[in-house]
Amino acid sequence: MTIKVRVHSISSMPDLRGRARGKRIELVADIVKSFSSSDSSDEARMVQGVVSQIQNMGLLPPIQMIKRSPKLILFLTEEEYDRLGIRFEVNDVYELMLRDGTITFNRSTEGV
Repeated sequence: MTIKVRVHSISSMPDLRGRARGKRIELVADIVKSFSSSDSSDEARMVQGVVSQIQNMGLLPPIQMIKRSPKLILFLTEEEYDRLGIRFEVNDVYELMLRDGTITFNRSTEGV
């Protein structure tokens, strides 16, 4: 199973024993939904038509809602982070593969 995830945040934190510093890395899947009016009145359809024409002319970007769905939060000591061998940066996109009890990260060339 493969899921595209984006690095949402990286923060520094002490490990549970308080002896060493670590990192908290939050990975999310962004779900983009286009805005559409559920109102079917003539006025609502007319406004939606005008907005659509303005968007088609490039004067107004498409109205979209982005829902962030948390997928995985990693709590790693500095040593574990170094051993992982991946330098996460906020907004990097990875393919998260779950197979046979292992988690694999592959840098994605496409967005989420």
